[in-house]
Amino acid sequence: MSLTYSRYLALDELLALQRPRSAGPEHDETLFIVIHQVYELWFKQILHELDYLARLFASDAPADGTLPRILHTLKRVLTILKTLVAQVDILETMTPTSFSSFRARLEAASGFQSSQFRELEFLLGMKRPALLAHHRENPAACARLEERLAQATVYQAFLRYLIRRGYAVAEEHLEPRRDAAPIEAPEIRAVLLDVYRHDDRLTQVCERLVDLDEGLQEWRYRHVKMVERTIGSKPGTGGSPGADYLRQTLFKPFFPDLWAIRTEL
Repeated sequence: MSLTYSRYLALDELLALQRPRSAGPEHDETLFIVIHQVYELWFKQILHELDYLARLFASDAPADGTLPRILHTLKRVLTILKTLVAQVDILETMTPTSFSSFRARLEAASGFQSSQFRELEFLLGMKRPALLAHHRENPAACARLEERLAQATVYQAFLRYLIRRGYAVAEEHLEPRRDAAPIEAPEIRAVLLDVYRHDDRLTQVCERLVDLDEGLQEWRYRHVKMVERTIGSKPGTGGSPGADYLRQTLFKPFFPDLWAIRTEL
């Protein structure tokens, strides 16, 4: 049997994965499912790209060989993030009334349970082991999250990349920590200021990382506003904290050093 477009993409299986639970079903439930499934596919691709980025940072190849791929990989992730933000526009075509028509059918299901988004947070340095409690019913997801807790972050991989380019970074900033949040470090800021003042090529990498951080914050903001206009201040599905919790995640950068140096340049 020859390979076809449908078989290569497993379209029969893919298009059978949208299974509304409401009676009828309610018209907008299909949109709700498709959007969130697409989000998960994009999360998968972002993780794929960031793991590749970490390997590029760790490569012993000459800078001339890795730098274009590093910048290209970051550009791809940034473009995906713009797509994630644009998808909020589609979801916002669903009115509060249309969402409430099938919301009860979601039972305890909540985007708060997205293990891939938790992986993304952990990989970028926002590590909170307590969140594994929301994934106990999925052993495979728990195993992946445990691996992310144990591994170095993308930012730590970047700092090691700076070391290989001749910059002095203390080892204490490079050890993976299971329970950590991104914090500013004066000694790291001093290194980054040196980069910005004397190395235009590495400065490009730093600016792309800032773009990544800003893109994630933009997506968080749009996500909060979408939740507010859809359910207001109600708790999220399954009793999750809803918009109140999501607002607490705003304006918390993954790479605070790269933001802090702006006042010193």
